[in-house]
Amino acid sequence: MPTAAVNGIQIHYTDTGGDGPVVVLSHGLLMDHSMFDRQVEALSGQYRVITWDERGHGATATPGPFTYWDSAKDVLALLDHVGVDVAVLGGMSQGGFLSLRAALLEPRRVRALILIDTQAGLEDPANVESYQQLHEIWITQGPAPVQEIVSAIILGPGNWDDWYAKWAAADREQFTHAFNALMERDDITSMLGAIECPALIIHGTADAAIPMAKAEELGDGLGGRTTLTVIDEGTHAANVSHPDDVNAAMLKFLRTLEK
Repeated sequence: MPTAAVNGIQIHYTDTGGDGPVVVLSHGLLMDHSMFDRQVEALSGQYRVITWDERGHGATATPGPFTYWDSAKDVLALLDHVGVDVAVLGGMSQGGFLSLRAALLEPRRVRALILIDTQAGLEDPANVESYQQLHEIWITQGPAPVQEIVSAIILGPGNWDDWYAKWAAADREQFTHAFNALMERDDITSMLGAIECPALIIHGTADAAIPMAKAEELGDGLGGRTTLTVIDEGTHAANVSHPDDVNAAMLKFLRTLEK
């Protein structure tokens, strides 16, 4: 993977290249760029698709604590590095958190947003204690005792041995920084009206982390044209559990931007 030295970190990324419109896809917590492999496959014939490992994830380390505003600056700096002025930003869960913030920081550079199983607000207080317990076990004992619980929340039913192997090899301090960014993020719901670019909101009906009501609230709050696509039985990572449905929705939306 190529790297970009920006903002004091080394971002590892992939870039399909080409002359098509640029789409940058940002992954969720505990994931990495590879969670979008099926989307890259579907889009790369018509679009230049960039995926990346966000700070604290995959091959991209963070030197210390960070916020999603830092991650938003990272994706904008990555665009600078690859020579792209304007792009569609897509993100799943925390990838959506940072994409929304990037649109607030530099709206002229965000052609549109694709927001997969994400929201603008905070974690449900009812889930905070259980998430903190999962994190504590992960850090003190490793992911094995809780990996099936975590995969059920993010990915749903299936064989996730490849992700289990990645989690087992991951640096636990990096995970703590990423977890704290998630749990300590600010609520940007009141700022959504300032985001006026078109947005596609994709949300799975079986999302165990973010309820559909949050997707609807996100769509209502954004200042531009929004489209909500519901993925029947889609999990929190609907692009992984139901890639064909998500890909079709993304391609349909992206084509509307060319008119």
